[in-house]
Amino acid sequence: MTELVSATNIQHRKLSLSKKILRTVMITLGAVLMAVGLEIFLVPNKVIDGGVTGISIMLSHLTGLQLGIFLFLLNLPFVYLGYKQMGKTFAISTVYGIIVLSIFTSLFHPVPAFTDDILLATIFGGMILGIGVGIVIRSGGALDGTEILALVVTKKVPFSVGQIIMFINVFILGAAGFVFSWDRAMYSLLAYVIAFKAIDTVVAGFEESKSVWIISDEAERIGDAVNARLGRGVTYLRGEGAYTGDDKKVIFSIITRLEESKLTTIVEEIDPSAFLAIADISEVRGGRFKKRNIH
Repeated sequence: MTELVSATNIQHRKLSLSKKILRTVMITLGAVLMAVGLEIFLVPNKVIDGGVTGISIMLSHLTGLQLGIFLFLLNLPFVYLGYKQMGKTFAISTVYGIIVLSIFTSLFHPVPAFTDDILLATIFGGMILGIGVGIVIRSGGALDGTEILALVVTKKVPFSVGQIIMFINVFILGAAGFVFSWDRAMYSLLAYVIAFKAIDTVVAGFEESKSVWIISDEAERIGDAVNARLGRGVTYLRGEGAYTGDDKKVIFSIITRLEESKLTTIVEEIDPSAFLAIADISEVRGGRFKKRNIH
């Protein structure tokens, strides 16, 4: 019984007050940035975003009602799905973010657009919107129900979350051609791509990290060189070749994308026949990832 209670406490450990405050501040900031991108750049120029936000923009245009009303009402059903899929904390964070977004889109609605240049509005609106959404995602919430819906649907169909979202948005962005005009639909697609890239940059981090796996008979020499010339720590793992049965020493390390070329050069200089695998990773925590000074 004690073990069961301990396991439950580990699974449902509450966030500290400082982390709750930080999460609230970051979600507020992200929602306000998204509201700025929408009401001060995209909406006045009849450019939409994908997902529930895009549907809300078109309904607001057709009915004359404020955008915040539709953002709140249309996203509510997806909050329940988010609660089922991601838990209570995610649902609360999402509800809070959507409320802040709805309030600030209403407050910013009377504010005149920063620019009437459609291209500038598309670029900066998409960028600001994407940064805002990315901040909220990093903080454990969401501002659009499309992603939550995709998580549910992907369990029932042989498609990834990204493919489902893209499929949904093709119809939503295409509808902008009928509601506004076809040139606005194309600008909307551009805004969506910019926002998507901005979200990816914020969530993954500006300094992209990469995991490195090296298998070589000169593992120790390569490891020493990576440590001395890159200032990165390495970990040696024991491996066994499935075909030969030979014992192999495997090097594991974390680098940044700017260091990839130099690491490749180091490996090729010491052992041109070494096996080298490099993969993108979205986040690194703990350990000794901090770069050591190179003398």
